[in-house]
Amino acid sequence: MYDRRNFLTLAGTGAAAFALFGCKGASAGPPEKFEITLSDAQWKAKLSPAAYNVLRHEGTETPYTSPLNGEHRAGIFSCGGCALPAFSSKTKFESGTGWPSFWAPLTNAVKTRTDSSLGMARTEVHCRRCGGHLGHVFDDGPKPTGLRYCMNGVAMTFTPGKA
Repeated sequence: MYDRRNFLTLAGTGAAAFALFGCKGASAGPPEKFEITLSDAQWKAKLSPAAYNVLRHEGTETPYTSPLNGEHRAGIFSCGGCALPAFSSKTKFESGTGWPSFWAPLTNAVKTRTDSSLGMARTEVHCRRCGGHLGHVFDDGPKPTGLRYCMNGVAMTFTPGKA
């Protein structure tokens, strides 16, 4: 039988475990190797503080703050770390989430891995060339894929033109 003391003890233990082990919950296995690798100091010098936090430390930008959320011109959205083209404007849609959303990436642009940092399993999306964190993919998107690639705008650049 649980009383208030047992509940508080279990809640405190769970919070401590989450704080210690749940902060960066990437999947187990050997570290991935990327074509572009820089030292932490080099990444910090290359990127803005916000882009560095998202791309290199799996942060999340505040919703509705990225100009790319409202970008509707034809063009290509690329990784902000290495400029690899990642998404076409042809697959962008308004998800209402506050982040740029796409229903598919460009071929061979991104990779995914399990992210359990919030105590639940999500699918993290990162640049296949430099490993930069771009966002997460969810299965509540539109046809034809049914996927929603929910990306951090600060982790990308946009080049207008042919998509």
